[in-house]
Amino acid sequence: MIDKIAASVAEALAGTADGATVLIGGFGTAGIPNELIDGLIEQGARELTVVNNNAGNGDSGLAALLAAGRVRKIVCSFPRQADSHVFDALYRSGRIELELVPQGNLAERLRAAGAGIGAFFTPTGYGTELARNADGSAKETRVINGRPYVLEFPIHGDLALVKAERGDRWGNLVYRKAARNFGPVMATAAKRTVATVHEVVELGTLDPEHIVTPGIHVSHVVCIDRVATQAGGFKVAA
Repeated sequence: MIDKIAASVAEALAGTADGATVLIGGFGTAGIPNELIDGLIEQGARELTVVNNNAGNGDSGLAALLAAGRVRKIVCSFPRQADSHVFDALYRSGRIELELVPQGNLAERLRAAGAGIGAFFTPTGYGTELARNADGSAKETRVINGRPYVLEFPIHGDLALVKAERGDRWGNLVYRKAARNFGPVMATAAKRTVATVHEVVELGTLDPEHIVTPGIHVSHVVCIDRVATQAGGFKVAA
């Protein structure tokens, strides 16, 4: 019987190796799998390469992982925001590497990994510093139908951490609104995917037309209680 429900975050993340590439879903603060990030801190893996749209907000979630000194390199589109002080301090002191990737390219490089695409040409970044490799060498370019393009390669992950809304024991997932963001493409791009859900439902309950991430791409599902928090004097769902 297929049952991908893990008893705990610790069980789901066991075996994460030092030096792993970890794909973490989220767009700003929407859809960040905070419980899984906290679990990764407790698990202890170091020298990680983290792929996310941002580079952490405030002092929790991804910012806490950075502050714990577990991340060697971050690959993202928007490393700096008003509250990205943890990343800012690490980067300015040379304690973390940054690979800046345009947001559309980031999504497509992840999608390409899941789709088995070896590389692709994109016009985004042509003629800018983003058309150079980390060592300063120029990326391959080509003119197609009179328009210049840059060659980009897929981003593969050892582990993907995503936040979904509901799931079943086979690992099928549905998401809540903007919390969907990078989760679906990251789940296909990683060797192992761990997802949190707020509700585990019986098989057959999820409409097949509404399933965004099929269970074949998911290794473990952890059910997390929806916690009510105070925001501006009103009770809201976290």
